Amino acid sequence: MYYTLRQRAIPLKQEILKRSFDITFSLIGILFTLPIMILAVLIASIETKSFGLFRQKRVGKDFVEFSIMKIKTMKKLKGYHTFVTTSCDPRITRSGKIFRKFKIDELPQLFNVLFGRMSFVGPRPDVREMYEDLKEDEWLILSIRPGITGPATIKYKNEEEILANVDNPEEYNKIIFKDKVKINLDYIRNYKFGDDMRYIIQTIRGVS
Repeated sequence: MYYTLRQRAIPLKQEILKRSFDITFSLIGILFTLPIMILAVLIASIETKSFGLFRQKRVGKDFVEFSIMKIKTMKKLKGYHTFVTTSCDPRITRSGKIFRKFKIDELPQLFNVLFGRMSFVGPRPDVREMYEDLKEDEWLILSIRPGITGPATIKYKNEEEILANVDNPEEYNKIIFKDKVKINLDYIRNYKFGDDMRYIIQTIRGVS
């Protein structure tokens, strides 16, 4: 079903430009932030009493799963098994709150970008369960590499706060996911490399 949509993905020249940017700036980013990442992993290891690098299977380009890498910001807590996180989640550690606020926990994803599993801009990768109810034309969101940021990520930059204020975070997360799919489909169908630069700047500035 997905492969019938490949011809409508990003044009080859644009994809080459996008990938070249990803390789260059992920490498630069790693060189400049590696000491911060190492320190953050050590702090997270102490506070969570486990190795401070978090890995989780996420769905990427062509529906291929990969291990996303982040700094651990949560500890295991008996009775909590959901993959949905809210801003008041008791599993979030003290250092985790700081890492999340300043996006330090996202820095290891630069390696995902460098190795070609992710891009700087694109749909955020999610767990396999979230894709089970996609319609045929919506599989287009898996025709490109998932991203660290993007139009949907920027719109829902306060997603954890939103989920903290609803009665059923898991169900409401599905509603948000559907809206993200629509936003990401529009991003792909009308792709311009210049838009990627705009989304990156918006993310750095913390504006929508």
